[in-house]
Amino acid sequence: MQDLFGMVGALKRPKLLVSAARFGVEEYHRDSHLPRILRTAGVPRTGTALLRLLEIEEVQDSKRRGHAADYSVARHVDVLIAIMGEAQLLRASARPTAVA
Repeated sequence: MQDLFGMVGALKRPKLLVSAARFGVEEYHRDSHLPRILRTAGVPRTGTALLRLLEIEEVQDSKRRGHAADYSVARHVDVLIAIMGEAQLLRASARPTAVA
């Protein structure tokens, strides 16, 4: 898990993309968003989804940097939103729970 957090933390993207994603993360619902973003029928576990999202984001960023005609800012932001949402879920599940 620590490696996943490191990978997410290592992302360096333009402030405008990150800001747009931050606005959307509050509305992120993995059950409806992940199948569309990952283009799958089901919803994978959080760690698996995060790895796949990081791969997709890398492709999107390469297209952005290369000024590719098929680059979509909306898709890139969607993927960043999902990365942020999945990282939050993974972080929450990794926290130890207090026993009363």
